[in-house]
Amino acid sequence: MLKNAFDYKEWSDKRLLTALSDIPAARSQEVIHFAQQQLNHMVIVEEIFRAHLQDLPSPHQSTNTLKPPSLPELAVRLARSNRWFQEFIFDISDEHLQKTVLFDFTDGQPGCMSTMEILFHIINHGTYHRSAIAHQIQHTGYIRPADTFSMYIHQVEPNRRAR
Repeated sequence: MLKNAFDYKEWSDKRLLTALSDIPAARSQEVIHFAQQQLNHMVIVEEIFRAHLQDLPSPHQSTNTLKPPSLPELAVRLARSNRWFQEFIFDISDEHLQKTVLFDFTDGQPGCMSTMEILFHIINHGTYHRSAIAHQIQHTGYIRPADTFSMYIHQVEPNRRAR
């Protein structure tokens, strides 16, 4: 299930980035900027939790920046993050999934989650922010990219539609 979940996340991220690249920037600068802020936050949180999972210092002091990177740069960072998580879970043991990870949030408060909880958070967090961006896309008059898990699994495994 973890493999499917992270493959789904990668698929969804790509669908969203494609939809954003299809919107003329001049026509919807506000939506593009909102998407950049949301995606920037999303990938920063992923980079922070990747560091926690590796018992490394946090690479960020905050969960966003005043000026977000460009969509192409965010696409590269998201792809790198997706690849890392897919490799991380490739042969992870049940014991490792239950391992407790101690860390500090960017506000300095202590945190404690299992590896599995962190992985679930990454999937859920990405879904939340992609949905917010898709909602904004819809308000520009463009079609929001549908990215439900059921849509993904039936696209990558079309035999599931056979009765």
